Amino acid sequence: MKTTKPQGALNRRSFMAGSAAAASYLVIRPDGANAAGWPEKPVNVVIMYAAGGGTDVVIRLIAQEMAKAKGWKVEPINKPGAVGGIATNYVLQQPADGYTLLGAANFNKFVRVMGHSTSKTWEEWTVMQAAASLASWSVRAESEFKSADDMVKWAKANPGKLTISTSGTGGLWQELAMQVADRLDIDVKYVPYKGGKPATLAGLQGEVMVAGGGVHEHIELVRAGKLRNLFHCGTSDIKLKDGKVLHSLGTLVPAAKSLLPAGGTYNLMMRRTVPIAVQKQVTEAFVAAANSAAFKKVAESKFFELQVLTGEAADKRAAQLESQTAYLFNRYNKQIGAKVKSAKELGLPDPKDFEKWWPPKGYKPVA
Repeated sequence: MKTTKPQGALNRRSFMAGSAAAASYLVIRPDGANAAGWPEKPVNVVIMYAAGGGTDVVIRLIAQEMAKAKGWKVEPINKPGAVGGIATNYVLQQPADGYTLLGAANFNKFVRVMGHSTSKTWEEWTVMQAAASLASWSVRAESEFKSADDMVKWAKANPGKLTISTSGTGGLWQELAMQVADRLDIDVKYVPYKGGKPATLAGLQGEVMVAGGGVHEHIELVRAGKLRNLFHCGTSDIKLKDGKVLHSLGTLVPAAKSLLPAGGTYNLMMRRTVPIAVQKQVTEAFVAAANSAAFKKVAESKFFELQVLTGEAADKRAAQLESQTAYLFNRYNKQIGAKVKSAKELGLPDPKDFEKWWPPKGYKPVA
């Protein structure tokens, strides 16, 4: 696998959530003292989703590799709820000294749109991206839906009765599920859970008809024959070693190709007012972690796209994704089932005008 660099996107790689980062407290100190005496105590990474889900597994592995690269003590902590709002507000309440970082997903694009926080990512946070996942729709092995076509036919004959699990109301998997349902021209009922793992288990246990989530959250159950993948949101079909083929939504519905690839991103965020010298150390550690052999090895077993972004490239992506979410959630507000902020209220452009808008007035990249 080719080494990635900050400020750019690299090769697509396949990968499935592993357990290599299961430890909740990491203490790894190679030879040599930490530069400038920082950190003098453990660095907390507050993960915005529940333990065991895709975001949790990836962020814990990043934390482990940061600790290994720099000789730091890193303690991951889960604070799920409000599609990231609880963790976001918790970190905002802590001193801006670099000792409390936010383990985020999707550039935290939901919290302002859903009204859970007022913090503007590209103005109040320094954000980094390590990788991106692929959305997936799967059903239990016993399901009457043997294919995506079976599901679509049933959903059209029974409007509003097809249930799909999501990682939370207004979260990524609901947003992507709405996009997919729109392209499939079906009416879907979204059932929220607290994270990707509970959403996957809901499908496995028959609480919902379709398990929403990511390929990385479904793949082991698909390999074991307990779930059947209807489609994923990558750009091409995926062939597993056992011969199973996971079909791309674009293969099944050519009109949906413009949506692809579609999935989540995995980010680390810190307050923008953290001292620049500390920010540089954290960024260096993050980039080293994302390019580490351990992270790439896990990436090879998952179905993620390795894509390392820092600096203005990450800031721009954060604003762009929030613009898209504001547009979509207002267009399909009844399906969200909650009051959402408009792009105008958030000071954002329509997605089609984004390139002309960026950078917004007053924007300053971190030095």
